[in-house]
Amino acid sequence: MRIAIFGSGGVGGYFGGRLAEAGEDVRFVARGAHLAAMREHGLRVSSVAGDFVVRPVRASDDPASLGEVDVVLLAVKAWQVADAAAAMRPLLSADTFVVPLQNGIEAPDTLATVLGRARVLGGLCQIIAYVVEPGHVRHAGVAPLVAFGELHAPTSQRAERLCEAFAQARGLRVKIVADVRAAMWEKFLFIAAVSGVGALAWAPVGIIRSQAETRELLVQALKEIHTVARAHDIALAADAVEKTLAFVDTLPADGTVSMQRDFAEGRPSELEAQIGAVVRLGEARGIAVPLHRMIYAALLPLERRARGALDFS
Repeated sequence: MRIAIFGSGGVGGYFGGRLAEAGEDVRFVARGAHLAAMREHGLRVSSVAGDFVVRPVRASDDPASLGEVDVVLLAVKAWQVADAAAAMRPLLSADTFVVPLQNGIEAPDTLATVLGRARVLGGLCQIIAYVVEPGHVRHAGVAPLVAFGELHAPTSQRAERLCEAFAQARGLRVKIVADVRAAMWEKFLFIAAVSGVGALAWAPVGIIRSQAETRELLVQALKEIHTVARAHDIALAADAVEKTLAFVDTLPADGTVSMQRDFAEGRPSELEAQIGAVVRLGEARGIAVPLHRMIYAALLPLERRARGALDFS
């Protein structure tokens, strides 16, 4: 398949790199020093599942120069989805479809608004990965998984083709999910809770889960998100909170999630797409989410500083 990776950081770099390693025609949309390093030295991936280098790399900051593709895997931050949707138009043929891999649950609807509903699948991934330096991605933990599915049908030929491409790549798991909205909420249950409590506590997951006080915050966050999901008719299992907490207990003790790292490094984060989404969606169904309201209010000054709207030390 002709596959474009739109956003070539930790997530896009890892999954795109594995597809390229397996022989797929992969084209990376990247920018700045990361793009320059990929062009000069290739894409280097350090992984607990095995290191590798993709060289040469077909990469550009101009999507039009990469030509039309069969599928776009969208791996930008959640707050960049709308702009990315507009920018990817030169990659799209009549049959091109888009699979978002963002944290959060609103990307498919944002993409559908810009590109049309027929082009968009739902998707998610599980991985701890980040850019160490330009041209170098590190997969630090979690068995990599990519899952996707049609928003309005159990499966399709296009989803099957993409699944077959991923199945040839080593170092990851792939699956098509019939209820992709529910699958995205399952991921959201985990990522929003850990992101919010982790950013608030400024601590890695091993500390959060081992301290009684922060573990109780995590449980409360999970319960609030679960209640909001069920209020929106999402088919989350009754024991989803317990299963998610058990998964958290398996993670590397020093693990952090991307929103924590963004706050720690003073970058714009996915606060609005994660914690803000819980608050908004709770309001829409009359569900009280006091912990998420508090986390959102506490982190908002840091978010506004990162975006240049506030200035303080």
